[in-house]
Amino acid sequence: MADHITITKADGTWSVRAGGAVLGETNDALELREGDYDPVIYFPRGDIAMAFLDATEKTTHCPHKGDANYFSVVTKSRKLENAVWSYENPSEDVAEIKGHLAFYPIDEVAVEQI
Repeated sequence: MADHITITKADGTWSVRAGGAVLGETNDALELREGDYDPVIYFPRGDIAMAFLDATEKTTHCPHKGDANYFSVVTKSRKLENAVWSYENPSEDVAEIKGHLAFYPIDEVAVEQI
């Protein structure tokens, strides 16, 4: 693993909400820490209501994690463009995050330990 990235099981139960709807809840979240960045919680895809997410054409590349694909969150009142990302085929060093989704910490999205 890249020496500045650590992935551990996140303690407790985690939820993610947007637009008043619970998008998911899990006891199997992962916490990724990368250098000086804030930790990121990754939710197993199977614990997220994928009906609220629309895949977008956006992709980005991280030299340590690989290529990220993005999703927009569709709420009753609006679409939160590219608010979610996933590494479909992550680098071997961070293979644990395959099949997981992360959410940008924006005002309309709440990722919380409950």
